Amino acid sequence: MQASHQHTQSTPLPRVRLGPRPLPLYLGLAGTTFLGSLAASHALKSEWSSWNSSSPDAPPLPPQLQRLSADLDALLAGAPLPDLADAVAHEACRRFGDFLEGVQRYRHHPYRRRLHDPPAIWQRGGVCLRDYTLARFRTDPAAIPLVAVPSLINRGYILDLNGRRSLMRHLARHGLHPLLLDWGDPGPEEQPLDLSGYITDRLIPALEAACERAGRPVVVLGYCMGGLLSLAACLRRPDLVAGFVALATPWDFSAHDGPGMAVFREAIPWILSSVDTMGALPVDILQVMFSGLEPGSITRKFQSFAHMAPDSPKTTLFVGMEDWVNDGVPLVRAVARECLGDWYCGNTTGRGCWQVGGLPVRPEELAIPSLFLIPERDRIVPPESARALAAKVSGATILHVSLGHIGMITGSGAGRQVYSPMTRWLKRNFASQ
Repeated sequence: MQASHQHTQSTPLPRVRLGPRPLPLYLGLAGTTFLGSLAASHALKSEWSSWNSSSPDAPPLPPQLQRLSADLDALLAGAPLPDLADAVAHEACRRFGDFLEGVQRYRHHPYRRRLHDPPAIWQRGGVCLRDYTLARFRTDPAAIPLVAVPSLINRGYILDLNGRRSLMRHLARHGLHPLLLDWGDPGPEEQPLDLSGYITDRLIPALEAACERAGRPVVVLGYCMGGLLSLAACLRRPDLVAGFVALATPWDFSAHDGPGMAVFREAIPWILSSVDTMGALPVDILQVMFSGLEPGSITRKFQSFAHMAPDSPKTTLFVGMEDWVNDGVPLVRAVARECLGDWYCGNTTGRGCWQVGGLPVRPEELAIPSLFLIPERDRIVPPESARALAAKVSGATILHVSLGHIGMITGSGAGRQVYSPMTRWLKRNFASQ
């Protein structure tokens, strides 16, 4: 065991940010969308009699466009008809300009995350445990020990984003002993690991260290992919855990439907071939995969950002969130193959075939108090996927929240809908132990 008692600060970002990553792709998508709209408006104008009276012999429009033409003609009857192509060109330029302005404002915004990471009390390879416990509660035998496990894909500081939006510091203020598993960057010792290796050689030893420090089993909280890793660890070492909390944790990957996911699944063989060549799944490819679930979302959010007040809390939160989104972590080859090939393509979890260290992961065997928080507006983990896991755990408490995947952690409603009810559940079930 290695420990450090010095405060460390997150690596400062460069003065001008590199994101949103990959920037050339997003610039190309936005530009192509707006140019395509302009080209389509010219083509439609040339065939639409209401806008092109000089072409009386033009071939008839398809039935759907005929109905649209009739509706617009009726709507605009008696009013001067605008020039469609000019109107679309004006709107396309406005929206593209807003997108570019939003990107520039983000890249040059002065905000930087200033929180100091707590000391590491345990470390193995690039993975460590960070202790958020407040000094006045460290000797309280009734304080609940909890280990929070984030996803391998993104930095763990999503659970400690800033002074106002920090699940870890909320738990600490309410008298718990919260520890954060910081996966760090995969170094030489992590390169050969698969999911089983991360669970048995990193997560479980971290839980052992947390139990030794607390003198009793701990509650394990997993967020997104971290929930799946935590579930497997709880089932393999029930002696280490007193309770389980799952935040937006997927299980049935067949629920991940839609056009974006269909394209993503078609691209997985190519992605895995690239992973074999590069030895890892790079952050930029991960970013493309997630943005592909809703391709227009990047453009829309930066258009909106262009109109936010520069010094508002909403602007600061946006910048902090984008910094975290673009500060991803590459997945080592074996983990990328399991996540993409086995989970997303093979649905090994939902079909009951996922194994860790040769043993099946069976949620129905979880025999400890469990809480599942399911965000109903989640576009990354569909609620149906998370509900499938909760339904397998007998006696589980299930809480549906009207938030998104990230909003349940950092959104304006996170404190009321997630932090507070979770804290009450933890104290109700574990405070007297």
